[in-house]
Amino acid sequence: MAINEPQGDARERLLRVLREHALVIGEVVLTSGATAQYLVDAKRAILLREGFLALGELVTAQAVAWGATAVGGMTMGADPIACSALVGGADVKAFFVRKEAKTHGLSRRIEGPVLRAGIDRCMLVEDVVTTGGSTIRALEAVRAEGLEVVGVLAICDRLAGGGDAIREAAGAPYVALTTIDEVYPERPDRR
Repeated sequence: MAINEPQGDARERLLRVLREHALVIGEVVLTSGATAQYLVDAKRAILLREGFLALGELVTAQAVAWGATAVGGMTMGADPIACSALVGGADVKAFFVRKEAKTHGLSRRIEGPVLRAGIDRCMLVEDVVTTGGSTIRALEAVRAEGLEVVGVLAICDRLAGGGDAIREAAGAPYVALTTIDEVYPERPDRR
């Protein structure tokens, strides 16, 4: 599949691989600590060629639309998403935010190329948003470095309030490429 296919097609391909490979039915504990009867493990879909290429096209288009010069977020959910922007052709720096700064080497919390305050415009990315906590922690780390956040992009929003929390904390646009309603429309807790 060519990277230059229309974005609507890329979104449909991403949605298809999420449904086929990422949806896990059964009791799981989410990052937030809550228990759920299903999980969207996006990495199971986006680390396959079809999912990665579709994601790269979508992430690149959003980075261009927002004028981002850097794409990243909390490791490990953001890592493949940030890298997909590079494969998709975005002229950006990919970066990863650690939960804590390293205690050795350069003692950095943000890994990757050097990001410059007042110059780089960061697009934060996340695989699956439930409460938004991981994304907000990444946002705080990026802002602590004096960096601008131009928007936040998620692969899938579980529609549990995280999108609103992120939008409020970021004071910037928030976009989810898909929602749980699209990935798992017959889920038992659908409102």
